[in-house]
Amino acid sequence: MKKRMINEMKLTFASDSKNESFARGCVTAFSAQLDPDMEELADIRTAVSEAVTNSIIHGYRGGEGRITVHARLFDDRSIRIRVIDRGCGIENIEQAMQPLFTTDRSGERGGMGFAIMQSFSDRLDVSSRPGKGTTVTMQKKLK
Repeated sequence: MKKRMINEMKLTFASDSKNESFARGCVTAFSAQLDPDMEELADIRTAVSEAVTNSIIHGYRGGEGRITVHARLFDDRSIRIRVIDRGCGIENIEQAMQPLFTTDRSGERGGMGFAIMQSFSDRLDVSSRPGKGTTVTMQKKLK
């Protein structure tokens, strides 16, 4: 049987680091409709935090832009979250998804964003076009 969407939300905000916790809180509150346990909530919060932070730090390189978070809940108790930016894009997605790879030249970033998103999601898909932006799609089915 095909799963059916039961609710959705869309949030667009400036690529300011102050908005990372706002986005994380909104998606966490929205996902509460599925009655997740504390561990599942923590997983969702962490995955959203990493995706939004990547958009701010790497997608826009600290510059101005917009980030959209689109979340959908499904009747099989799953959530799909998309984090979309129109930043610089990713030249080599396979390389970018390798643990410890980073484009941050300051040395402050450890290159673990995608690995963390992957560990807190059941499925992680990344699509990107250089100069056009990146879409990160995370899916998680709750217990």
